[in-house]
Amino acid sequence: MIKRVVKMEFKSENINTFIDIFKTNKDKVANFEGCHSVELFRDINIQNIFFTYSVWDSESSLNKYRESNTFKEIWSKTKPLFSYKAKAWSLKEI
Repeated sequence: MIKRVVKMEFKSENINTFIDIFKTNKDKVANFEGCHSVELFRDINIQNIFFTYSVWDSESSLNKYRESNTFKEIWSKTKPLFSYKAKAWSLKEI
């Protein structure tokens, strides 16, 4: 299994829009083949920084999601809300 962490920084005026997008689509992502869970976290000191944390069967499963229409639809709505480019890490437990 792998863990995926994505750091996103939003324009302040777009925070509520992003939270709505996440809540609307969380189950779609969590139910995607190979995904075990997806969660959203917010930095306790910098209110416009968020992280998603998801658990996947494999990098292949994650890549299938990233190539899917579901991802493309969500990302096309989310990306314009950023104040900085998102950063992502795929991790494995040691």
